[in-house]
Amino acid sequence: MGSQEEVSAASLLREYLRDLASRGERKDGRAMDEMRPIEIRSGLFTKGEGEAWLSLGDTQVLVGVKVDVGTPFPDTPNKGVLMTNTELLPIASPTFEPGPPNEDAVEMARLVDRAFRGSNAIDFEELVIKEGQLVYLVMVDMYALDHDGNLVDALELASLLALKRTNVPKVVVREDGGVTPSGDFFPLPVRETPISFSFAKIAGRLMLDPSLEEEVAADALMTMVVDSQGRVCSFQKRTGAFAPEEIKRALSIAREKWPQVAERLGLLEG
Repeated sequence: MGSQEEVSAASLLREYLRDLASRGERKDGRAMDEMRPIEIRSGLFTKGEGEAWLSLGDTQVLVGVKVDVGTPFPDTPNKGVLMTNTELLPIASPTFEPGPPNEDAVEMARLVDRAFRGSNAIDFEELVIKEGQLVYLVMVDMYALDHDGNLVDALELASLLALKRTNVPKVVVREDGGVTPSGDFFPLPVRETPISFSFAKIAGRLMLDPSLEEEVAADALMTMVVDSQGRVCSFQKRTGAFAPEEIKRALSIAREKWPQVAERLGLLEG
């Protein structure tokens, strides 16, 4: 009986959101192209070389960046290594379960990874210690603390901020081929500012930064990443379908919102 009641409630909510969307309205009163407030918490929450605690509305995430030394990938001997991992903690949502990363966690990690690779945000060639043998490994660990929709953008924004804050512990190569910490640090060479923007489509209307209820009710979801020049660094249609004009509209919104988000993160140069 309880299951039927839940299905009925979900159907009623979906129809309610669709009715609002058809009138150009949203349940929380935001405009269709309006993001939720972004807040950044100060403090030391990890033992990494960089970190960021960020909330997007009621969605909260924590990102820690750890830097180590290791071998490069065989096909890129002259570049450092970036690795991303997402943990959807059970405390964030009753739908999240303990255990190995599920498909959603893997997809989010890949979306964030592509944001930085597609924008060439990090100068990986500056992370080479000894070409073909030793490079810096940059590991980005992302944690969902409270899920109220659009985890992808929250994780990407927090990762960007954490990477911008990362200081790499410099090492020197010994005669035996090992490395020794020099005691010095240098800023992680982050050269670009890719920002993620996710959209839901409900009743034919695009909604920027969808809440959890809007994601559940959405006919389609997509995420695009643009850089400081307005270039598309990555694009992912996550569910459903979008017409070309809808994608163009989303890109126009993303380009318009980029300076506002960069300024809120404290990353707007000049």
